[in-house]
Amino acid sequence: MPRRVWIVPAVVLFLVISVELARFLSAPGAERADVVKLLRDQGRGDVPGMLAQLHGCAADPACAAQVRANAAKLRVSGRVKILLLESGSAYTLTSSTGTSRVAWTDIDHPSRTAVQCITVHKSWSLVHGARVQLRRIGPRIGDEDSC
Repeated sequence: MPRRVWIVPAVVLFLVISVELARFLSAPGAERADVVKLLRDQGRGDVPGMLAQLHGCAADPACAAQVRANAAKLRVSGRVKILLLESGSAYTLTSSTGTSRVAWTDIDHPSRTAVQCITVHKSWSLVHGARVQLRRIGPRIGDEDSC
């Protein structure tokens, strides 16, 4: 009888750990999705859309000016595709802010690529899982440059 008593809590514990592990491992996917949405807005020249996604950027004149400059210079006619995303805060069990380097292209004009740096804040809790906030986006940098 005592053996059966331990089976149910062990199964429940295994399921809880599995769910939390899956949520933890999905954090880079959430960052990637947010970055794609930001780059699509940038490609369309949608300054208000970009500012809405960048936490605190609208209130910072330098950040807002950079967004407007990016939207004007980095317009694309096609769809945005991420070629490489190097996350500066990929996996964290606490809160951290890092710089992610993203290389992207216009699918309709694949010879046109761009590399930019994006400041990302991630936080983690057992209750809410991973939360991603994009904070800033930099200008286009050289293809081999680091952030």
